[in-house]
Amino acid sequence: MTMTTTRKLGIWMDHASAHVMEFADSIVTNIVVSESTHKEKEKTLQNGESMMHNKNQQQQAEYYKKLGEFIEDYDAVLLFGPTDAKVELFNLLKADKQFDKIKIETVPSEKMTGNQE
Repeated sequence: MTMTTTRKLGIWMDHASAHVMEFADSIVTNIVVSESTHKEKEKTLQNGESMMHNKNQQQQAEYYKKLGEFIEDYDAVLLFGPTDAKVELFNLLKADKQFDKIKIETVPSEKMTGNQE
């Protein structure tokens, strides 16, 4: 009888960045940053509100896509953080059949230090 190890991932996230933590013998953290920055928003604001909104949506979708690429290799994923970003990502993942076999949960949390994460 073979024992398989459950590969677990924790992601503390907001709309700007995500700390992706793999739980193995030790915790390995990667940081994924959204391209949707304040400077970028100011620049697009000059080109009109709707253009800014579209660009922001595209950047957010790309950010979530990057996180999905991390998630697809794991068995269990915990999404946590202070904003709705975790719920938005959760809903996108649940709508995508490729993530059906992954146990994904969300937990609200405040801003945290690296050690608290």
